[in-house]
Amino acid sequence: MRTFIGAHEALDDDDFIELALGTPLALWLGEENESEEERAARMDAARDILADDPGLFNRVSQLAVRAIGAQAPNLLAVLPLRPAARRTRKAVAA
Repeated sequence: MRTFIGAHEALDDDDFIELALGTPLALWLGEENESEEERAARMDAARDILADDPGLFNRVSQLAVRAIGAQAPNLLAVLPLRPAARRTRKAVAA
């Protein structure tokens, strides 16, 4: 089954995210072994995009929260759970 968003075909999760953001993920996350010059250029481009579309930050934040929420059951199955520390009240001398 093929999935299209508008005229664009989404082949995997990264494609869905890129189509939702309107920018490639590598712009925000960087790439392995990028030089300092490449990183500076990427960050400049990201700043320009955010300046042109101030609402993008909120949309990205909402997308991240939804993605984390959707994966929460899977994360809980993998993460070790630690018992909560017990809080005790000390009696205050009057």
